[in-house]
Amino acid sequence: MGRIAVIGAGMGAMAAAARLAVAGHRVVVFERTETYGGAVRRFERDGFVFDTGPGLLPLPAVYRDLFVKTGKRPLEECVELVQVDPSADHVFADGTRVSLPNASRAGVLAALDEGLGDGAGARWGDFLVRAREAWDRARRPLLEEPLWPNWTVLAGREPYPSVPHRRLLRTRRAGTLAEVAAWELRDPRLTALLESHALAYGLDPRTAPASASVLPYMDHAFGTWYVRGGIRELARAVYERCLERRVEFRFGTTVERIVEKDGRAVGVELAPGGEGTAAPESGAGLFEEADHVIAGVAPGVLDGLVAGGPLRGPDEVPPQSAGGSSRLTLLLALRGARPAGTAHRTVVHSADRDGELERLFGERPGVPAAPTLVVARPDDPALVPDAEHEAVTLTVTVPRGTEVSGPDVERVLDAAERALPGLRERLLWHEVRTPADIAEATGVEGGVVPAPALAAADGRLLHPANTTRLPGLFAAGGWAHPGGGLPHAGMSGALVAGLIVEGPDFQGSQ
Repeated sequence: MGRIAVIGAGMGAMAAAARLAVAGHRVVVFERTETYGGAVRRFERDGFVFDTGPGLLPLPAVYRDLFVKTGKRPLEECVELVQVDPSADHVFADGTRVSLPNASRAGVLAALDEGLGDGAGARWGDFLVRAREAWDRARRPLLEEPLWPNWTVLAGREPYPSVPHRRLLRTRRAGTLAEVAAWELRDPRLTALLESHALAYGLDPRTAPASASVLPYMDHAFGTWYVRGGIRELARAVYERCLERRVEFRFGTTVERIVEKDGRAVGVELAPGGEGTAAPESGAGLFEEADHVIAGVAPGVLDGLVAGGPLRGPDEVPPQSAGGSSRLTLLLALRGARPAGTAHRTVVHSADRDGELERLFGERPGVPAAPTLVVARPDDPALVPDAEHEAVTLTVTVPRGTEVSGPDVERVLDAAERALPGLRERLLWHEVRTPADIAEATGVEGGVVPAPALAAADGRLLHPANTTRLPGLFAAGGWAHPGGGLPHAGMSGALVAGLIVEGPDFQGSQ
């Protein structure tokens, strides 16, 4: 078996490393920072503990499969998974509140009828049926198989079966998520519910394809899960599984370039320092030989590691790192116990949808004056110094590279008051995490957070293939197929491992 060099210790890269180590390869991971997990980080202060990346785990089957395929101990023996119920409380602009149960279609429809009026549940239920059809059509090519060579078929094919709509003497079908909401849901609160799933990934519902309907469908069909101790515990478990399989990690080690020979990747050159073999044609850094190189970095970073310019031509999927959105996160330490019956997640919907979209995706980007806000209030003693305190996380989607001001933070706290009355009286202190902090942790310019791959939209929401035009070089993680999000990153690792172990004929998981 061969030697594998992995650049970056993000979730997708570690997923590939563990699988390849099980297959008998010698795997070495080079991570420029001092820890693993990529964007899955943790902040601790005064006995309070916060996730600074994702807070919940959708589609846990991806990581269950990883642990089944890489060792004797299943995922549930390595972390404690808790199904979040309700899935979320929603606070709408008109003051309406609805609590939606987790992974219960009937329960969700009943809650919508009760909270929004008769007929709301039926319209949402009909939408979920169509969203399931989009999921069934897109799931395998977008999640379980390497990106098709003829990816333009996915770019032009809209899997969502929208309802014919008579408009201006013409019959039209919804092509965007906003049109799905306007023509099929016909309620501003259902519109907010649908569009919040797109906004969470930094997608503009006015331009996101109708196939983005799979995002709420995944939540409803597979449930939402929390990891006791925070999602950072999942990263720890994956890291420890890698160590069990004898994966070697070198933290604080920067890869300066990917070394090529005879048109193939043959290793990596590390930043100067220490002892080792001089890199070919350089001598400045150390050379680490490899039969295959896996890059868990954004496309722009990857292009900078390879001599001769971009790895992808004009006929290939364009990288998304030049666009996209980021996140503003506030970590709140509160005095007083978490009230009994409090939902883990509350979504506070914007009172100014058009203004929010203009600030997020228009010509004058910035933090929206009335943002859609996700409030996380985990019921987890491991996150607080004692039962008389509460750790709360506020998350807002913002444009890439946004410089956050004091008034921006105050507006987010004002929005949070709609879900947490008396918030400011309880506030001991808060920490702010901006796009610049995400950029520092991940190396991605502007702190952009990648979205999952979606069909249609002319391929704008596809991600570059796991293979590259340089033989021996592969891409894993949220910036490669099938895109961003914890489950998608894990799937990318599985695809890369399959391509290396089985070769170019690998057709994906069965």
